[in-house]
Amino acid sequence: MKILASEIRPGNIIEHKSDYWKVLKTQHVKPGKGGAFNQVELKSIMKGTKLNERFRSSENVEKAELDDKKFNFLYLDDANCHFMDNETFEQISIPKSLTEEKYKLLKENLEVTITFMDEKPISIDLPNTIECIVETTDAAIKNQTASSSYKPATLDCGINITVPPFIESGEKIILDTRTLEYVKKIN
Repeated sequence: MKILASEIRPGNIIEHKSDYWKVLKTQHVKPGKGGAFNQVELKSIMKGTKLNERFRSSENVEKAELDDKKFNFLYLDDANCHFMDNETFEQISIPKSLTEEKYKLLKENLEVTITFMDEKPISIDLPNTIECIVETTDAAIKNQTASSSYKPATLDCGINITVPPFIESGEKIILDTRTLEYVKKIN
């Protein structure tokens, strides 16, 4: 399916230069001289290589035909994540490397969306936000406004993020799974 280059969004999968690419970042640029363009950072699904590409706004790009299916997370082993299809109860296993660091956020019975291309899983989308517990964090230093107001923290799943100074160890927070950033504190 053809789409305009100006419609490319992060998370899209496009066909470009005889390969399939996942869009990581996009930036629409309108220079003072010349036509507008979309600066796009791409990552190859097959090879794992990255590419920065410029598409003129009026240019057409081929968006890949994909199938999305809902699965429930079952368990994790040394190399794979195991899921069950919600409708057929069929089980599949997907390498941890496909999820990057997000496999650490998987909890039993968590519903995820797995994207398939030609019956092969290519990406896993977790819910946009997930509840986590702050395992350890540094003590906040009063009146420390000269540097960043965020401090490092380690979550119960082992992921390191930055949190506001009022967050203490043992507190529950909401984490954005797309960016791995703090969203809000749960009371």
